[in-house]
Amino acid sequence: MLEAALAALLGLLIGSFLNVCIYRLPRDLSVVRPRSFCPACNQTVAWYDNVPLLSYAVLGGRCRHCGKAIPARYPMVELLTAALFFSIVLSFGAGLAALKLCIFSALLIGLIFSDLEARTLPDEFTLGGAVAGIALAAAVPFDAGTVFLLIPWEWGRTGRSVAEALLGATVSSGVLWVVGTLYEKVRHREGLGLGDVKMVAMVGAFLGLYGALLTVVVGSLLGSVLGLLYIVIARKKASTYELPFGTFLGVAALGIALLSHPGARLIGHLPE
Repeated sequence: MLEAALAALLGLLIGSFLNVCIYRLPRDLSVVRPRSFCPACNQTVAWYDNVPLLSYAVLGGRCRHCGKAIPARYPMVELLTAALFFSIVLSFGAGLAALKLCIFSALLIGLIFSDLEARTLPDEFTLGGAVAGIALAAAVPFDAGTVFLLIPWEWGRTGRSVAEALLGATVSSGVLWVVGTLYEKVRHREGLGLGDVKMVAMVGAFLGLYGALLTVVVGSLLGSVLGLLYIVIARKKASTYELPFGTFLGVAALGIALLSHPGARLIGHLPE
């Protein structure tokens, strides 16, 4: 329990940094400098006004200087990241498998809210995450995968695991790119952005080919159903409304990694 509590504390800090990334990366701003500031009045946020969750509650969700409302996204991201880190370490213990899943979860949270807020999937999360997923495939090998049936046993478990991550990243993103290209040729308008393709490559690097393709299917279903409901309720024009497909992909990937038995086993030595 102590390890899970410490993971939750770390999750709050990571969530606070994710909020910086979610706001700045789509705007091509540095995530290092300047220090945190209010987007409305550009005043620097003091350290005591930048404590995850607590400062938002103390300030009543408003900037100390200008009184402008602070978006609810800030405490949501911090709380969600902390809750995920807590549950992952509590369920799987403090080890490399939990670390891999925490990193994957943090990347997905960043992508989910970036796409929802700015309709952008930053390369730092997608391409950087794909590189991290491939590297972590060596440290936390997959339990099974498509490549395991194709690659000689002489490659060893680590070699087959890295190959599975590479296959998951390239094939899944390639399939999505082909689907998007065909849609554009038939409908004469863009159906998928390149960011979505890069995101699926990142998911494939972490979950392997099966997990990535399952993410695309589930994400597409979520996007179709929930997106249509939102369009109807909000009275948006379906032909022009830009659906945040990356958000639905992120929710699907997170659910598959945490809840789905086949998807969870791809992460590493997780309990059955």
